[in-house]
Amino acid sequence: MNPHALTVLAAFGLSVSPLIQAQEHPASPIRVGMIGLDTSHVPAFARLFNSPKAEGDLAGFKIVAGYPGGTDMPASHDRVAKFTEGLRVTGIEIVDSIPKLLAKVDVVLLESVDGRIHLQEASQVIKAGKPMFIDKPLAGSLADAIAIYDLAREHHVPCFSASSIRFGAGIQALKKNAALGQIVGAVTWGPCSYQEGTPDMFFYGVHGIEALFTLMGTGCEFVTRTQTADADVLTGVWKGEHVGTYRGLRRHKEEFGAVAFGTEGIAPAGKGDNYEDLCREIGKFFKTRIPPVSAEETLEIFTFMEAADESKRQGGKPVALQEVLAKARAAAVAKH
Repeated sequence: MNPHALTVLAAFGLSVSPLIQAQEHPASPIRVGMIGLDTSHVPAFARLFNSPKAEGDLAGFKIVAGYPGGTDMPASHDRVAKFTEGLRVTGIEIVDSIPKLLAKVDVVLLESVDGRIHLQEASQVIKAGKPMFIDKPLAGSLADAIAIYDLAREHHVPCFSASSIRFGAGIQALKKNAALGQIVGAVTWGPCSYQEGTPDMFFYGVHGIEALFTLMGTGCEFVTRTQTADADVLTGVWKGEHVGTYRGLRRHKEEFGAVAFGTEGIAPAGKGDNYEDLCREIGKFFKTRIPPVSAEETLEIFTFMEAADESKRQGGKPVALQEVLAKARAAAVAKH
């Protein structure tokens, strides 16, 4: 095991023994539970992890139970029954509480489409000691996001959250494009619908913003937001005065895309992202307990999005991420 892996395991208070045991008993599938059966990710992930043809990082799993959950959010309320029944007919057991689900599984996919309830749901999983992937958005507020990671650290439970766009072939190839030299700027874009009750970018803008951070890395200091009827434009300034921009599309043609600006070249992202790339990373995480995205990077992404709302409230003025993070951290301490 490489030094980075050992460092990550140590940070969560874990030894290598769970990984060694998993390697010694490959015939025993890792039992997976799903919380929140109200998103299209649910049937897509179930097909990938429960496929008899699963290979590599997707192999060795079985989704055995699901808890429907659901809220009054239309995106949840209007779909939970359909997706729950879709799992039931495949033989996956449907249970009526999170504790019942946790008693049957080794790891958890927290899929609830409504980020406002993620802290309440994730807390139960963390206190049960189950490694967990939290689908987007990580939480319904930055304070809740901080509280989730603080609780996971306190209980030595590994978890991570990420958009499938991060691991897509197009963004990954652009990030690793040696012809660019060092990436010193980027522009990403994508669909950007809002969801009442959470910061504007959390619900769907998170995909394109996560692509921006995949290219730019951490270190964003300020963000400025411009909002019109058609679009949102978020411009961040990173350390070294590097500039990264996200354009959220809310009318007309909507698709994902990116361009990276390097010291040696400029290039667009090619096409290519799917749920399989993300699920392979989730599978690897469940086997190794090593998150592919750090808590620090994910929290910076959510700070960027919450700071964008603050910029909007201030008429488009630049907002320092550090100030927004400090305020949210104080709120998270109160929650925790």
